[in-house]
Amino acid sequence: MNKPHPVLGDPCPKSAVGHGVGLAGLLGLVAWTLLGWHYGMDGPYAGMTAIFACGIPMVLWSLLVDRVHRNPTTGIDWDGTPRPLRDISDISLVKLTGLWATWGGLAILYCVARWYWDGGYRFAMQMFGAAAPWLLALSIPYVLWLDRRLVEPRDAAYAFGQWVIGGAAGKADKALVANHLRAWGVKGFFLAFMISIVPANFANVIHWNPAQVVANPVNLANFLITAMFLIDVAFATVGYMLTMRPLDAHIRTANPYMSGWVAALICYPPFVLMGPGGPLDYHHGTAEWSYWLAGNSAGQWLVGGILVALTGIYAWATVAFGLRFSNLTHRGILTHGPYRWTRHPAYLSKNLFWWISTVPFLVTSDSLIDMVRNTVTLAVVSGVYYWRARTEEQHLGADPAYRDYSDWMARNGWVPRMVAAVTGRKARPVSLQPAE
Repeated sequence: MNKPHPVLGDPCPKSAVGHGVGLAGLLGLVAWTLLGWHYGMDGPYAGMTAIFACGIPMVLWSLLVDRVHRNPTTGIDWDGTPRPLRDISDISLVKLTGLWATWGGLAILYCVARWYWDGGYRFAMQMFGAAAPWLLALSIPYVLWLDRRLVEPRDAAYAFGQWVIGGAAGKADKALVANHLRAWGVKGFFLAFMISIVPANFANVIHWNPAQVVANPVNLANFLITAMFLIDVAFATVGYMLTMRPLDAHIRTANPYMSGWVAALICYPPFVLMGPGGPLDYHHGTAEWSYWLAGNSAGQWLVGGILVALTGIYAWATVAFGLRFSNLTHRGILTHGPYRWTRHPAYLSKNLFWWISTVPFLVTSDSLIDMVRNTVTLAVVSGVYYWRARTEEQHLGADPAYRDYSDWMARNGWVPRMVAAVTGRKARPVSLQPAE
């Protein structure tokens, strides 16, 4: 049986996000970064301004060009007559109770967890403290406005509000309560982390000067890698901030599987296992790639170019999300950009980058033990990311749209097909049933 043509007879399923929104955010971020670079604005507030410079163009593009607010997946009825306030005031009160209780719970967790008051996390706490009064005040008109237009205003926040209030508000749907807590757990954990690293990532770019950048291929590669890490961090931060229904960027579901949470959290502080001195630290006696290529200009250009390309794919994978980047959540299925090549371009490019940049089997200590330990440990780290990928597929596989995309990828994705050609095993789609 002849396989359909990958373009004409077997088109890729439509992506939940288009190219334009990411490009709009990228232009805004680059413009502000160049301005900051020119004037030497390397402070934390300049870094946070970069987030707005990235996010505002994406919001405008999403609303004015893509018109995402009209998507049925928002759950908003724009054409019908809004409900009278008296009809939804009780619902909104319960929802606000749930929302404020959630924020209060996160505030308590931030106070109890000491790591949130050290290093970059302290800046994140300052930002949250400054934003809290505004969020509390604006949440009232926002919830009232939204509930008048939602097809079903009794959502997960409402269910949690029911649980907080108790029997007077009716029996809460436990499944919705659990999803609400998981979703806000993701947002509370990762948004604090992202904001904590934004200033340093922005400053790292600003501190370079043009003469340093063009001095040699190693400097050029390191600068471009640093700049693309900033792009990744900025887009990810915007994604965690703007989980809003009118932007169709709300969290549909948060990963319900404990294995998915464990696999993700061990890659981030304070639980990170790959950090210096951690059980999965693979840097004992290693040196950066530039050390092994010192004096070899051709090798520096080649390896530096490969590392820049891999970082570019990694950053592109985040840019492709537009407003919707988030770990451990389902916010729409992406099928464009590098996701047209493989289901996990970020994990693939990140791990290839680590293997090439660290070269774990080469050590300055001349120790066979270090060589073996580093190589095996980095292989375990790559295994962790494979585990993350599988748990994400398990979660997203409950959506028929993801299963369609997975089927298409098994037939047409060049990375699965290349792996199949090397291993001699046919690429297989994600084979999952909808979650109960």
